[in-house]
Amino acid sequence: MELFLDPDDRRSRAVQLYEQLRTAIVEGRLRPGDRLTPSRTVAADLRVARATVTEAYGRLSAEGYIEGRAGGGSTVSGAPSRVRTHSSVGALEPTRRAAGLVQYDPEPTTEAPFDCRPGHLDLALFPVAQWRRSVQRTLNRAPGQYDEPAGTPALRAALANWVARSRGVTATAETTFVTSGAGHAIDLIARVLAGPGTTVAVEEPGYPPVVALLRSQGLRVVGVPVDRDGMVVDAIPTQARMVCVTPSHQYPLGMVMARRRRLELLQWATRAGAAIVEDDYDSEFRHTVRPLEPLQLLDRDGRVIYVGTFSKILSPALRIGFLVAPRTLMPALCATRQAVDWCPPPATQEALTYFITDGYLDHHLRRTRRRYAERHRLMRLALDRFLPDGYRRLPAQAGLHLTVTGPRDPGDPDLAKVLRQQGLRVSSLRRSYAFSPPTTGSLLGFGGLPTEQVTPTVRAFTAALTTHR
Repeated sequence: MELFLDPDDRRSRAVQLYEQLRTAIVEGRLRPGDRLTPSRTVAADLRVARATVTEAYGRLSAEGYIEGRAGGGSTVSGAPSRVRTHSSVGALEPTRRAAGLVQYDPEPTTEAPFDCRPGHLDLALFPVAQWRRSVQRTLNRAPGQYDEPAGTPALRAALANWVARSRGVTATAETTFVTSGAGHAIDLIARVLAGPGTTVAVEEPGYPPVVALLRSQGLRVVGVPVDRDGMVVDAIPTQARMVCVTPSHQYPLGMVMARRRRLELLQWATRAGAAIVEDDYDSEFRHTVRPLEPLQLLDRDGRVIYVGTFSKILSPALRIGFLVAPRTLMPALCATRQAVDWCPPPATQEALTYFITDGYLDHHLRRTRRRYAERHRLMRLALDRFLPDGYRRLPAQAGLHLTVTGPRDPGDPDLAKVLRQQGLRVSSLRRSYAFSPPTTGSLLGFGGLPTEQVTPTVRAFTAALTTHR
């Protein structure tokens, strides 16, 4: 523990040391069993006589705060009865904008026997051996200095090649930018393209963290309804200068934006002089139909910014994603990234580069696509068989979750209690509505469920609905 002496303090130096150490013990900063710095070291650091330090230690020992151990120096003894927690004066308050934000998932690491939260993956599917080999190759040399804000040239080239052949996106290393996930990408885009008060349109219902992120920047966020063909273009406000969409698999309802609607959105953006953020968050997992062209490929005016993430492909713990943007935005994106956190972690980038170029990513995707397609099939069949009257499964041919609508919602306290008793963690559909009266329902993710648990999980879920009813 760092100790200080005030030359203007009228108290003796020994008393000052004693008071600092006693306060640290009483407030819990020094805990039972913690070793005190040897008196000889303290005396040398503070340039005082050793007797000054031993006097302070002796008083603490006499009052039962510390105890000496043969050959082990002095340690904090059992906590005294008058221990109190330290409470600092709350002189600082967040802004109204910051105070209005609500944490989306306050318990991200909490586990349950049947974890059906969207976005949760089966840890058993992570390619540990291949990722370990990729990481080990990065350890052959010491970490370097600060790197490029947009990412290493090698990873940008590997990502551009992969996204071009796997998703049909028009990309080069110069137009590809490495991010810390999709949310970070949208944050950077908004910083570059939208100032405070700018109107940004999002899907309603949609992904709540994106709404919170945009609002935290002082942007005016408006919700645009979706129908079976995706975002209703005619409902986008004329003053909107940025639109965020999930055309490949709308979150949370699951529909795919029709090609006709995609062309309408691009035409609207050209007329309005607006940007489109295409969040392609889990298009790798299509289960029954062929994908449509991404908006970015259909774009002829350079208005689409394509956003992807490895959170669903590999693991959200890696915190790595990417965006593909027009060249005109790259200088501003780089400057903004450098101002915020300088660059992505070079070691993680290098490992991912090896993982892609060595073919491990393609192999991993072939394996996980088969697994997730089977889980999608099992959950779809089980829901169709066991859902009680009044509940309906929404159609979805992609992604890692299915949506169920019905009279009650897992956000209701009484139903939530029954679900907990069944060992279930289910997300509420109502939470995805921020601008209009919500539809009640549940989001059932199957990404984190072993295949053999999918049907039992649905049985437990439908039993909870029946019990609650």
